[in-house]
Parts: sequence; C-alpha cells; structure tokens
Amino acid sequence: MPPGTSPDIPHDAIVLAGGAARRLGGADKPGLRVGGRALLDRVLGACADAGTTVVVADPRPTARPVRWAREDPPGAGPVAALDAGLRHTAAEVVVVLSADLPFLEVATVRRLLTALWSSGAEGVLLTDADGRDQPLVAAYRTSALRRELAALVSEHSSLTGLPLRRLIGALELTRVPDPVASFDCDTWDDLATARARIREHGHVLDEWISAVKDELGIDLDVDTGILLDLARDAAHGVARPAAPLTTFLVGYAAAQGKGGPEAVAEAARKAVALALRWADEDTPEAGSDAKGDTKADSPSDAASDAKATAKADADAPASAPGPDTAG
Repeated sequence: MPPGTSPDIPHDAIVLAGGAARRLGGADKPGLRVGGRALLDRVLGACADAGTTVVVADPRPTARPVRWAREDPPGAGPVAALDAGLRHTAAEVVVVLSADLPFLEVATVRRLLTALWSSGAEGVLLTDADGRDQPLVAAYRTSALRRELAALVSEHSSLTGLPLRRLIGALELTRVPDPVASFDCDTWDDLATARARIREHGHVLDEWISAVKDELGIDLDVDTGILLDLARDAAHGVARPAAPLTTFLVGYAAAQGKGGPEAVAEAARKAVALALRWADEDTPEAGSDAKGDTKADSPSDAASDAKATAKADADAPASAPGPDTAG
C-alpha cells in the first residue's frame, strides 16, 4: 500500500475547538488565519473524508458542513469535550483532532488510519519534534474510547477537568513521528512561525491554491504544471496580460463542459497550441517567408506597377500600324 494512503475504513472525525486559548490571551484561536484560512477550516479540510465530522464548540460559519456539540458544562476540558463529540458518532473508528493544526493534511489523516488498520492497536497518534505524544492528532477505535470513558466516569463520577493522559494512558497505542503535521498554534510566536512557513518558496503555491479552492467552494485537483506552462506560453508568445486571461478562459471552458481535471488539461493543451502558433508568426523566418510569398499579390505593389505602365505608354512615340492592323 503506498505511503500516505489508507484502506477504505469508514470513520468519523471529532474536532475539539472550544478551548480557552489562555496562552493567546483568550483569542478566538480556531478563527485565527494562516494562509488566509481559519485554523479550524484548515483542519476540517484535512478530515474531509470522514463520514460525520463533529466540532465540539459553539457554532460558527465553516468552510464545509459539520455537526456541532458542546461539553457540559462548557469548558469542562478535553476529555469531557471528546465524550460530547463521541456521542454524535457511529463509525468504529474516529479521528480526533484539535482545531489549531495549520499543517495537517488529508495525507496525514490517511496515514493515521493506515497505521491503525495495519497495527491492530486501539489508537495511533502523532508525536511532535520533541517526541511528545499528541493525542489530539490521532485515530482511535471507538469501542476503546467508550470503554475508557465509562471507566473514568465510574471512577471519578465526572469527566470535568480530567487530562487526556488519563484517557489514553490505558489504551494500546502506536506512535507515528511527524514534527510538521503535529505542529500546533498555542502562542502568538507559533502563529507567526506557521504564517512564515507557508510563504516559503516550496509551500506558497500549494497553500495559495488550497486557499482559493476553499474560498470558492470547489474541490478539483488539477495539474498545476499544465496551467503554469500555459501561462508562460501565453505571456511569452502573446503578451504578459494574456497569461491570467487565458488561464481564466481555460477554466471557464472546462466548467462549461462540466468536466473535471481531464477537461482542464484538454482545454489547456488547445490554448498552448494556439499560443505557440501565435508566437511562430512573429519569428524572423516566418516574417521573411510571408513577405516572399505575398509581395507579388500586394495590392499596393500592383497599383504602383499599373501607374508605371500607364506613364510609359503615354510618353512613348506613336508607332506605325503593323501589318496585322493596317486598314
């Protein structure tokens, strides 16, 4: 099985987004933006394969539909929040995530599911750059969570204020190191680091495309290389403003045909061919050939020849009639 893939495991997702964010001065952490997108929306994009996604927090606008839940009382802690979210799920596997993971990707979630499926463990979680467990970037077997939650209620009569380590400590776990996907934004410095990272050369284009797709509400994976090549050929072969206009028209043509990535690629291929034909007409060789082929047929040249002939006839002395014309 290729890395980053997962078997077809039906799963739900729980996103904990109701914390107090004390290290951020009580700021609305899920709503803070990285790369133009709210942290919560970035996490929701990463777990989009889930059958049901439950966000444990007060309702707010999100990039995709979710189910809302709230621990009772609000602010009772992560174990109580997880229990509240779990009550709205039915799948045998649940992905549990915090809402402050700027670099979480679909591939990360699939990797967690793959590890859970192949290991037979009760849970799989990421570890961060320092090797610490990150129980809110994890996939668990639902039955194991329900068992341990019931045990905690039996022992403490309430889940309020209990730390997550009390819950996961009794589970059979597998760990997957990932210092990038496990990075969370607990402080303003963390947020600044995340914002700087996505603007690095190797990340900025993918981040921008993801942000635009989220903003426009589209889910279409296309070969960006094809579109970049098209923009280059249009800019160099026609004019620089032709690049954005041509890529827009290619996207519009594909949408008109209700096509997917293949339709975009075909429309781009046609536009590239046109741009190259356009550019060929501006080469010196093409210009000299054109002049050689069209000189004799030029209307202005024909008019000049006619004037010259008429003038010569008018200036020439009259000649005697020939034998064929004598009367």
